[in-house]
Amino acid sequence: MYWNHHDMSGWDWFAMSISTVLLWTLLITLAVLIYRTLNRAPDSMRSTAAASPEQLLADRFARGEIDEEEFRNRLAVLRAENTGKGIAGLGAR
Repeated sequence: MYWNHHDMSGWDWFAMSISTVLLWTLLITLAVLIYRTLNRAPDSMRSTAAASPEQLLADRFARGEIDEEEFRNRLAVLRAENTGKGIAGLGAR
């Protein structure tokens, strides 16, 4: 138990202090990483920036933010803009 003959030199105290600080740093870092991993937002929440306008519109309709008529009108405008007709092309139908 007493490997240093009942006393510790200055280097022994220094090594013990540094290893204690490193141990606590490692434990706290692991705890933070585990906490971040468990509380991460689902992939579907993070990928909304890359979603198409039609998908965003469908999501709003599914959540009940817009009614069916507004959904169909906005979808028609989006599809008309994608085909190059623009808003003026909607009245010609």
